Amino acid sequence: MFTTTGSRGLYKAPLSKGLLLVLNGLTVMLTLLPQYQDLFVYNLQAVTQQHQVWRLLCGRLVCLDVKDSFCSSLLIYNFRIFERRFGTRKFASFLLGTWCLSALMDFILAQAFQFLFDYEVEELPAGLLAPVFSLFVPFYLSVPRMPVTQVLGHIHITNKSLVYIVGLQLLTSSPFMWLLALSGLISGGLYHSNVLRLQKLLFMPAWVSRIGRYILEPLFSSSQPSSETPLGMGATLDIQRQQRMDLLDQQLLLAQYNEARRNARHQPQVEGHAYGLESH
Repeated sequence: MFTTTGSRGLYKAPLSKGLLLVLNGLTVMLTLLPQYQDLFVYNLQAVTQQHQVWRLLCGRLVCLDVKDSFCSSLLIYNFRIFERRFGTRKFASFLLGTWCLSALMDFILAQAFQFLFDYEVEELPAGLLAPVFSLFVPFYLSVPRMPVTQVLGHIHITNKSLVYIVGLQLLTSSPFMWLLALSGLISGGLYHSNVLRLQKLLFMPAWVSRIGRYILEPLFSSSQPSSETPLGMGATLDIQRQQRMDLLDQQLLLAQYNEARRNARHQPQVEGHAYGLESH
């Protein structure tokens, strides 16, 4: 239901699979051991006044709210398409870059809110939330929109609508979740646009990628879905897989183009009918 391109499952997405397993596992452990939850609270006041800088790491990785963990997991599962398209290292670089940028943006937005409304933001929702929101930037810009159905004859439901609904659900789960969402969107826009050459400054080092490829990737890799038949004339399964994803993108673009043509053809008919009624 949340798949936009490519096949179902986590094939060719070991980082996404690792994030889903590790972060959700830690959320469940902290739910069963509430005495340790204080170590993972994202407390801005403790960072600035008590110099507990380690909270920037612990408080911005693991969700303490099961509902936040569930919604963010659905989004990570959907956004795995970027790891398949661009590779694990580039996907990890995007998450790392937006994670660092959003840490700075959190404090800037919290200070701006205090200056405008004279209210100090002490805590923010914990978890890998801002980087997840930042992935909406490439999702909006690079994933084609394909109409699926219509509601009440006017509201178009597309292949991206359910993802936005889950994002809206996550946005409304906490009072200050909007601050993390805005921080993530700004960070995602800056990194995606490569402002100030951020992609050259904040990236996953090659040696870390090699360690992950030989040690972590075998743990979190998934086998190719057996229900799918190879497509194309590629010499390897990876090339055939890429051909399948390219074809799906072309189908999405073609469907979007056909929908626009139908709407453009329908518009003059409606206007002509209205003109005829006025003349009578």
